[in-house]
Amino acid sequence: MAPPVHITFLGGLGEIGRNCAALEVEGRIVMLDCGQLFPDDLPGVDAVLPDFTWLLERADRIEGCVVTHAHEDHIGGLPYLLKALAAEGVSIPIYGAPFTLGMVRGKLKGEGVPIPELIELG
Repeated sequence: MAPPVHITFLGGLGEIGRNCAALEVEGRIVMLDCGQLFPDDLPGVDAVLPDFTWLLERADRIEGCVVTHAHEDHIGGLPYLLKALAAEGVSIPIYGAPFTLGMVRGKLKGEGVPIPELIELG
């Protein structure tokens, strides 16, 4: 029998943006996207991020993050997550299509975030 897969949504439910989920199997975690939300109803707030608390409590178990595409609602939270993980002494690889990883690279460079291992899929 296959081990159970636990899915934890950290954002993106009931909203357009902030897409971020964690898939956990036998204690190992793979993230799916890490986006931000651009709120129309919060004057002065430029972006809303997923709550990374759950991930940071399990930082040493994160195997990487798969990004599905290069829209900000799927990659916009990566600089913030990677900085938070680095503070915990953790670096994770980012997986995605070549174009998507190019956009991730540019975003991280623009934010002054060290670029982790980027692994092309497809």
